[in-house]
Amino acid sequence: MSEVKKFTITGEIRKAKLKIPFSVAYDALKQEHALQRLYAEMGSRHRARRFEIKIANIQEIKQATA
Repeated sequence: MSEVKKFTITGEIRKAKLKIPFSVAYDALKQEHALQRLYAEMGSRHRARRFEIKIANIQEIKQATA
């Protein structure tokens, strides 16, 4: 079975004369899935297109096993 991982994505939304920094965490199977979710949510929330969203860092958070 696939294991769900936690990813932290940092970056900024660059719109006309405006920069909105962000840092969000998502649970996903792959890094690509977390990135797609980020694009969907930021597009919905801020009306940002994909080319306006600049990703600075994507990092997997290691979860402690019980």
